[in-house]
Amino acid sequence: MDLGLAGKACVVTGASRGIGRETAAQLCAEGAAVLLVARGEEQLREASSTAGAAGAEAGGRAEALVLDVTAEDAGKRMLAAAEERFGSLDVLVNNAGTARWRNLDEVPDEDWRAQYEINVMAPLRAMRAAAPAMVERGWGRVVNVCSTAGKRPSAAMPEYSVAKAAELSLSRLYADRYAKQGVLVNAICPGPTESEMWMEPGGLADQSMQLSGAASREEAIAAAGAKRPIGRLAAEREIASAIVFLCSERASYVSGAAWSVDGGTVQVII
Repeated sequence: MDLGLAGKACVVTGASRGIGRETAAQLCAEGAAVLLVARGEEQLREASSTAGAAGAEAGGRAEALVLDVTAEDAGKRMLAAAEERFGSLDVLVNNAGTARWRNLDEVPDEDWRAQYEINVMAPLRAMRAAAPAMVERGWGRVVNVCSTAGKRPSAAMPEYSVAKAAELSLSRLYADRYAKQGVLVNAICPGPTESEMWMEPGGLADQSMQLSGAASREEAIAAAGAKRPIGRLAAEREIASAIVFLCSERASYVSGAAWSVDGGTVQVII
């Protein structure tokens, strides 16, 4: 299926690892030009090289921008970099984020604020900069990578859940504002995914093991997967494939959606 992404100029935040890295690679493989954005330069350069290689046959290209997306001027800087390097910005994927497990009563004020900054203010600033430029061209796609925790709060990730719920609301506001002008805004709500956030040392798998009393991280991962109707955690490529579809020409009548890509975890039909 031709997704109509060849030649489109894209920005993906949180692109140095996990879902963001895989999304950038898949966009490049569709022939898009992708600006990968993250804070860690070395890992970002590696991800950019991998994405560029994935797009070599299709004519895709990848560039890196080292940037903290929570900076107040980050949205403007991403737009400027995309226009300077690619000539425009057609697609924005707000993916940057992080999470940890702990009790509601253990979350300090600064961590509530930090989650709001990265999950609400950073996407807001990016969309505020990008959407008007997309309107001028009459075409645009924005995908905000939210979470099942935004639909059904997780007691183990309270500040993350609340921020993701706010991001879903923000996504809907922007969708309603810009749909008639050709800019389609949607959200993706992944469940637990075999990405670095879960699998790296000290990540959510290890935190889950400690909180649940599991005998090993393998047992903790298996238990987390068993809670999903599909019976396992997601692969990065499965989440990224849904994101890339929403970025595409094929998603031309999808606006204001919050797609669950969670193996059936949140058992609602909206």
